[in-house]
Amino acid sequence: MFGVGLPELTVLALVAVFVFGPDKLPELARQAGALARKVKTLANSARDDLRSELGPEYADLELRDLDPRAIVRKHIIEAMEDAGDEATKPRRRSARPLLQHEAPPFDTDAT
Repeated sequence: MFGVGLPELTVLALVAVFVFGPDKLPELARQAGALARKVKTLANSARDDLRSELGPEYADLELRDLDPRAIVRKHIIEAMEDAGDEATKPRRRSARPLLQHEAPPFDTDAT
């Protein structure tokens, strides 16, 4: 979650001990826990409100589809599938070897 591992959490804990001191740290931990509970309650309340507003359509709502990474991934996969269909089609040969005294093609607009 958020790319924070055990080493980062250890450094944050040590910084908190040095900044706030060991006597204030338990009270700050209680306040952080209370804040986390309030945020969780708020998120659950918002989800329940959304569910009650949408009714049966809520089951069809896929919030993960609103993630920009998922949208980009879906479009890339579709483009690759379309390209795969075109890749299997036989292509016409664009160049052929010139005959011995044949002049190469010349395009006046290109030069």
